[in-house]
Amino acid sequence: MNLASRTKKRRTELDMTQAEVAKRAGISQQSIEAIENGKTLKPRNLLALAAALECDARWLLLGGDVVPDSSFIARRVPVLSYSQAATLINAGPIPAPLDGDYLLTTSALSERSFALRIQGDAMEPEFREGDIVIIDANVYPVPGEFVAASNGSPVATFKKYRPVGDGAKGEEAFELVPLNSDYPTYRSWEKPVTLMGTMVEQRIFRRKR
Repeated sequence: MNLASRTKKRRTELDMTQAEVAKRAGISQQSIEAIENGKTLKPRNLLALAAALECDARWLLLGGDVVPDSSFIARRVPVLSYSQAATLINAGPIPAPLDGDYLLTTSALSERSFALRIQGDAMEPEFREGDIVIIDANVYPVPGEFVAASNGSPVATFKKYRPVGDGAKGEEAFELVPLNSDYPTYRSWEKPVTLMGTMVEQRIFRRKR
């Protein structure tokens, strides 16, 4: 067997559809289809796929025993809208939204982690609408990293973090910069901005050319 047949075999054993595996892994159904028909030989999101199929990523690529790997621990991360993130980020572990939307990841994350599905084009070309980023609220950013933040509006924002020194009262001053220059930069000394967490993982979906 090859990667394609092992992926389909494991999915069938779990009695899952391609759409269900795709939702678990946080990738598109077209990506699963491309793997199972042999068009994709080295999946970009192999670890997430293995987690969704509850098996070892090495088995998917190389074969061997299809025994679920107990050391391969994946966890669910709730996928939140920008408005859900703005209201739920303030305290405690992040609960799953009512619709139960989530993805699986093997990254070492805190309980205050969540995923955002990118909206709009403010962060193009690196982040396109529909892509997913995983945010850990317990990770403080370093210059140049990407963050989710609240600027007092009922929805969160996702921007590039750029510290610029200290403010008038000794507090940290920073900017949140869009990658698309058509959008404004938020400056912490002009309007209160609260950092909500730092991006620790990005899931890119197939894009039409």
